[in-house]
Amino acid sequence: MAILRDRPYPPFNFLVDLGDGNTEGPDAGFLEVGAIGMETAVIEYRNGNSRENQVIKLTGLTKVNDVTFKRGVIGSLRLYQWLDQIRNGDQNALRTVTVQLMNEDHTAVVQTWKLLRARIVKHTSGPFNAKANEVAIEEMVLAYERLEME
Repeated sequence: MAILRDRPYPPFNFLVDLGDGNTEGPDAGFLEVGAIGMETAVIEYRNGNSRENQVIKLTGLTKVNDVTFKRGVIGSLRLYQWLDQIRNGDQNALRTVTVQLMNEDHTAVVQTWKLLRARIVKHTSGPFNAKANEVAIEEMVLAYERLEME
């Protein structure tokens, strides 16, 4: 349930559930979640016999953007197993992925985004650099069909 307040919440307190009910531990920990959004097309239409010399605007189809998730490589194969299900054509592999923004002390969920019928469409590990002073990152891009917010 969204909670109204004067100041925005910081974006660094969030939980991700990949549709398997796990929001705890390193398997579900993410460094970054890309922008979540949707866009509704507008259709312009005008009857040929309209007395007004202007178009009317009708609501068209809504589309959602793909979302990128990043995390440190931890040796877990859970994402790969889900990706393997998808590439093998398993239609039961589609999941509802939930991203929850938490308040500062992690006691309440202040906003929830549900990505319905989500699937991994891209997975990348690396790059690897022997001279770098960073952690190895893996990245996955999710495509989904519908966005719901709570």
